[in-house]
Amino acid sequence: MSQLPGVAVQDVAASLYIHPFMLSRWRKQAREGEIMTKGVTVDPAVSAELKELRRVKKAYEQLKIEHDVLKKAIAFTSARKANALPSSSSSRKPSR
Repeated sequence: MSQLPGVAVQDVAASLYIHPFMLSRWRKQAREGEIMTKGVTVDPAVSAELKELRRVKKAYEQLKIEHDVLKKAIAFTSARKANALPSSSSSRKPSR
């Protein structure tokens, strides 16, 4: 599964509940002929699910970045407004 185009090793490892390092190690051992692999057909639904998982993770990371930027912008704007507005006590004129 990890050799399918567009599928990340991390996604395959997560779907199999193993550490990505272990999967990478097995892939290396298979390339070097240390272990033998059989031609396995992958269910198209599993492949599609892994691709969708990768897409969703990327979108989530993008949303986290956008959220952080918006929080900083709100804090910056609020600080500028607080500094620009005169305080209520100094704007009052003494009554006579």
